[in-house]
Amino acid sequence: MSSAIQTSARTPLPEGEEAGSIPTTRGKGEATRKPTARDPYFDNAKYFAILLVVMGHVWPAVIEGSRATRGLYMLVYTFHMPVFILVSGYLSRSYTGRPDQLKRLLTGVVVPYVVFEVAYTLFTRWGTDTFRSISLLHPTYLMWFLIALFIWRLTTPFWRVVRWPLTTSLVIATLASVTPAIGGTLEMSRVLQFLPFFVLGLSMKSEHFAFLRRRPVRIASVVVFAAAIPLLYWLTPTLYLSWFYRSQSVQEMGVGVGRGLFIAGILFLCTLVLTAAFLSLVPGSRRWFTALGAGTICGYVLHGFVIRGLSYLGLFEDNPWLATAPGRVVVTLAALVAMTLLCTPLVRRALKWVTEPEMAWAFRKDAPAKQA
Repeated sequence: MSSAIQTSARTPLPEGEEAGSIPTTRGKGEATRKPTARDPYFDNAKYFAILLVVMGHVWPAVIEGSRATRGLYMLVYTFHMPVFILVSGYLSRSYTGRPDQLKRLLTGVVVPYVVFEVAYTLFTRWGTDTFRSISLLHPTYLMWFLIALFIWRLTTPFWRVVRWPLTTSLVIATLASVTPAIGGTLEMSRVLQFLPFFVLGLSMKSEHFAFLRRRPVRIASVVVFAAAIPLLYWLTPTLYLSWFYRSQSVQEMGVGVGRGLFIAGILFLCTLVLTAAFLSLVPGSRRWFTALGAGTICGYVLHGFVIRGLSYLGLFEDNPWLATAPGRVVVTLAALVAMTLLCTPLVRRALKWVTEPEMAWAFRKDAPAKQA
């Protein structure tokens, strides 16, 4: 089993290459390009991360009264989105703002955001029987990640030329965490506070992932998770869930700037460690679930309808057994199965018209393929 990531961070991906695909490296510096190949490691990472996403979204419905579930919820929220963001950053290294890349950004991120933002708004109106205006500036529910990804990727050329990209992004994130009232429009508080993970991904090289896949690191990663679970169980009564969402400033959470920055700094370090541990444990070879990693966008945008739809229909309120220990296990397993099904190639093909539309009619035919 080859566990090393075979992409050179200094070599841009070939034109038209799908996100997540890699060149096959042979020797020291020579590469045989395989434009249609995908690195199974990243698809595996995305599949496991999307499973954590659905667990994080379904557990609030059954979390009441369970300290253990609350602790696991905090554990998941510590690193599941940073994993997605870091991997997205790594796979965005070749983005330079070329017309063809902008087209893919518009069709693969902006179009799904617009379509599903409208859909979730209408769905919320139906489910809550309350009016919610359609506003692309105020993402509904889980749609914040798509608009954040659009903003982050647009800024990629800047991070490629700035001298200290990670330090700069950390300064921006710190300022965002102590600046109240910036989180509403485009979820800018989240966009800026999660920014360092995207920039970290941009800055990483293949050897960094190869290091994470070394046996001693993987053993240490198991120890990290084994220690994190009881630690968060112990801390659950004293930690606010809002710390993990990064959607507010420290002042809005009722904490002084000094203490708030200290807590945010500790949380950031813990997130880095858990993210690294997670990526260390991801298998690097092709498995039965590898192909599902290519369909995580479908699972992401669709699973919210399932969870909120069941909530609107009163499933969790009318069945108190689901909030018992056996019920939580059933809910979790059902959510994992549902997410797996939503990531299948069949669903991906069915949603291709909105998640991967061609839209040739929307772009100028004389637009240059490359920058001069």
